[in-house]
Amino acid sequence: MPIKIPNDLPAAAMLATEGVRLIGENEALRQDVRPLQIALLNLMPEKPKTETQLARLLGATALQVELTLLTTSTYRPQNVPLSHLQSFYRQWDEVRDRKFDGLIVTGAPVELLPFEEVKYWPELAAIFDWSRTNVHSCFHICWGAQAALFHFHGVPKYTLPVKRFGIYTHYVIERRDAARPGLLRGFDDYFLVPVSRHTEVRRADIEAVPGLEVLAVSNAAGVCLVHDPRHREVFMFNHLEYDTFTLADEYRRDCAGRGDVSLPLNYYPDDDPTKAPRNCWRAYAHLLFGNWINEIYQTTPFDSSLIGLSEAAVRAA
Repeated sequence: MPIKIPNDLPAAAMLATEGVRLIGENEALRQDVRPLQIALLNLMPEKPKTETQLARLLGATALQVELTLLTTSTYRPQNVPLSHLQSFYRQWDEVRDRKFDGLIVTGAPVELLPFEEVKYWPELAAIFDWSRTNVHSCFHICWGAQAALFHFHGVPKYTLPVKRFGIYTHYVIERRDAARPGLLRGFDDYFLVPVSRHTEVRRADIEAVPGLEVLAVSNAAGVCLVHDPRHREVFMFNHLEYDTFTLADEYRRDCAGRGDVSLPLNYYPDDDPTKAPRNCWRAYAHLLFGNWINEIYQTTPFDSSLIGLSEAAVRAA
């Protein structure tokens, strides 16, 4: 099934060339289904790139998805044209009365700041609280995942001595007393993930919180994926959504700013930045987001007004 995004969103042309099925308003209305309402709170500076990466994955799933792009109401991003925000984004205040099947909160280039010193922290904290009553399932990425863990559970982040940067092998934590979690259905025991972080959360802190499940880790890069089944929240600290050349763009940007930049680990063939990198994580990105969308579809109320209510209230409705 297709994904519904604004026709003139810059991501639309690129996704169309890749064969991702896009759908317009009229065609969407003709389909006798309720599309999943997914909101994307995009805190990344290069918004069109992030829009494309995530719309690509949502549009490849088997269900109709309607994507709403969100930005903060109290802080105006400086690295994106105002015209782009005005044309394609809704401020959170405009949609806070709506219900959504899913919410994605991205990372942001503020990870070295204490959470409370981020300019839009009070609003982000309010959005997190709002999500518990207005969103069926949340998917938090990188700094967004750290921020949500801190807000809901007080889990701290720690500054790394050097940037953790490259393609790292991660493994699924198997449980003898249960089947593999639905989010990792179809995953190999080991899989590769792009990592780009200056900070980390630690497994011991997470496992000290009742109800949180660590699903995947790396011996070298630490915790990758955490699940809170009770609140249907996913915390992904790395970047399966990245394009093939995203780390290369980051490497060139970092090199332009300072002289002590290391090559991204396990990324360039023969560690030669003149050679084109090869994508070895794309399949896992599609699996993870497809599994998340499927979990939403299986559990979200058909009547979206019931989202956020207790299971007993939904059954009684």
